[in-house]
Amino acid sequence: MRWSLKAFGLLLAALTVAPAMSPATAKQVNPAAHSVAVAPQYDTTHVYVAPEDVDKFVSSFLATFGGKTTKQVVATVTPTPSSTTSQLLQTPAGTVSLFGFKTPIPYPFGAERNGYLVSDIDAAVKQARAAGASVVVSTFPDPIGRDVVVQWPGGVNMQLYWHTTKPDYAAFETIPENRVYVPADRADAFVRSFLKFSHGKIVSEAKVSGAEIGKPDSTIKRIRIESAFGKMVVLVSDGHLPYPYGRETTGYMVADLNATLDKAKAAGVTVLVEPYKYEDRSAAMVQFPGGYVAEIHSVADKHAAK
Repeated sequence: MRWSLKAFGLLLAALTVAPAMSPATAKQVNPAAHSVAVAPQYDTTHVYVAPEDVDKFVSSFLATFGGKTTKQVVATVTPTPSSTTSQLLQTPAGTVSLFGFKTPIPYPFGAERNGYLVSDIDAAVKQARAAGASVVVSTFPDPIGRDVVVQWPGGVNMQLYWHTTKPDYAAFETIPENRVYVPADRADAFVRSFLKFSHGKIVSEAKVSGAEIGKPDSTIKRIRIESAFGKMVVLVSDGHLPYPYGRETTGYMVADLNATLDKAKAAGVTVLVEPYKYEDRSAAMVQFPGGYVAEIHSVADKHAAK
C-alpha cells in the first residue's frame, strides 16, 4: 500500500512437494542469502472495516488487549486513487493496521492478511520470487518508503514494506501467530517457499485433532514456524471448515484467556467459540465490531507456546 499503517505512525510521530520438511531438516533454509526480516513487532495484521465501525473497533480492540492508537488520518494508501481512514493500533499482544475505506477498495487490497517490514524492498521482492511467490501488486512508493504485495503458494497474500527511516517499536510482550489455512495439495509448497524467504524454522509438525479448527472428529496437520518475522501456524485440512474457522488471520496470546474475554465482552466483542482446551492451550474465537474475527489463546507455560 502507498501508506502502510506503520508508516502513518512514524510520520505522525515526526510531525507530533518435495517431502514435507521435518524439524530436523528445516532448521535453517538458504542460510547463504541475506535475511530481509527486521523483527516480529513490525508485523501488523491488516483490518478493513466500514468507516462507521472504525471508532467502535478501536475502542474494543484496545480495551481487550491494552495499548494505544496513532492519530487517525485520511489518506490514499493504494497505488491507484482511493480514500481511507488509517491508524495503527499497537498493543502488547499484536499490532493492527486499521483501514476504513470511504471509497471502493481497489483490487486486490483487502485480501492481504498482514504487512511485514523488510530491510531492503528490492532484495525482498527478488528473494520472494526466488522462493516461489508471485508479485500481485508491483512495488510502489509512499512518502516515507515503498510497498509491494506478494502471494505465496496456496493463495496467501502478504504485504512487504520498507521505510526510508527505520521505525522503532517496542517488542511485543507475547508474539502473535499468523494463522494460515492452506489446502493439502499446496501445503508443502507454501511451507517450503515461506521458509526459504523468511529463513525460518519449523518448531513443530504433527497430525493433531481437528478440534483446533472446530472439527473434533477429524485429524489435521499443524505446522508451527518461527522466523525473524514472528510466529506462524499453518493449518492443513480438507477445507471443510465450520464458521468462523479460516476467517481469522491472527491468533493473540494472552496471560489469562478468561480475563481477556471478560474485557472483550464488556467492550462489545462477540465470543463466537467459547473457550476450549487442547494440548497446553486454552483458546476461543471472537468477533470485534466491524466484523474482524480473531483467535485468542493462553498457554499453561509461555515457553511451551511453540
